[in-house]
Amino acid sequence: MASDKTTVLIVEDEPAIIELVTFSLREAGWDVCAVQSVAEAWDFLMKRTPNLVLLDWMLPDQTGLRLLARIRADRNFQKIPVIMLTAKSMEEDKIAGLNHGADDYVTKPFSPRELLARAKALLRRNAPELAQAPLTVGPLTLDPASNSVSVGGERIDIGQAEYKLLKFLMAHPERVFSRGQLLDKVWGNHAEIEERTVDVHVLRLRKALKSADGLVKTVRSVGYMLSEK
Repeated sequence: MASDKTTVLIVEDEPAIIELVTFSLREAGWDVCAVQSVAEAWDFLMKRTPNLVLLDWMLPDQTGLRLLARIRADRNFQKIPVIMLTAKSMEEDKIAGLNHGADDYVTKPFSPRELLARAKALLRRNAPELAQAPLTVGPLTLDPASNSVSVGGERIDIGQAEYKLLKFLMAHPERVFSRGQLLDKVWGNHAEIEERTVDVHVLRLRKALKSADGLVKTVRSVGYMLSEK
């Protein structure tokens, strides 16, 4: 099965930093894309929604703060976690970044290991479905490290779309999600998929789960949830 890697967008115009950060994050198994200006970053966002943005403060066309404000003002992107990369160590600059909606900041020069640790912690808080620890709900266990799902200790065959859907639902048990929310969270808000397609993936998921199919509940007129109750 193909993996659903965490996608990180680096917005930075210093090639040495891009190379260092890209190498470190790819070593961690993440998918890394880099752009060198605010305009390129916005073009990227129009095509693809990353799980995390690493944003330099000073960029050639506009400041990183301008891009951050634009991200936070857009309904499609406002919840993307953003870490500011900054050479500025002044307290008021850090406060300005956080006030504009940054989730964290790292001051240059920084250790790639520290940046990775901060990024992992941020993703754990913002998107538990991206964590690498095994998820367990009732007889179901999903292991992101091996991309495997087991029911009562027995491994099952599952398609990639159904795996991604199950991973998200297991990361948020007992919560109801509409079809639109699932499309947004599981397939990304630019996915060209109709809402009814979610129903098809839910049917396939239930079939794959066999005896555990009852964990995926339909909530009439609302959507779906994963629940042991």
